[in-house]
Amino acid sequence: QVPLVEAGGGLVQAGGSLRLSCAASGRTLGRTFLDYVMAWFRQAPGKEREFVGAISRFGGNPNYADSVKGRFTISTDNAKNTLYLQMNSLKPEDTAVYYCAVTFRGTTTTSTQYDYWGQGTQVTVSS
Repeated sequence: QVPLVEAGGGLVQAGGSLRLSCAASGRTLGRTFLDYVMAWFRQAPGKEREFVGAISRFGGNPNYADSVKGRFTISTDNAKNTLYLQMNSLKPEDTAVYYCAVTFRGTTTTSTQYDYWGQGTQVTVSS
């Protein structure tokens, strides 16, 4: 069983919206009372993986990269053990493969601190 599975990527015009989801499951991530931080990263061709935002599994105030503040919203659905990324006012520079990730180390923007990764979903924003 794959611990993190993303969905919702696609092609959208600039100014449009997309919603990504990331379902967590398995013996570790599916444990009912286990708290951890869930995050979104993205990686554009030829660039390093970039932090987008993060939130505790059980909610709280999310953290965002400056580049997406005011346009992207992270949320969780505990009943479904799912992380969401609502992306509005998309720009061509948002084009990337988007990954969800989990860490037990608290909120961090450093990708190497994350223990679990999804397979990624492509988001393409046309101008």
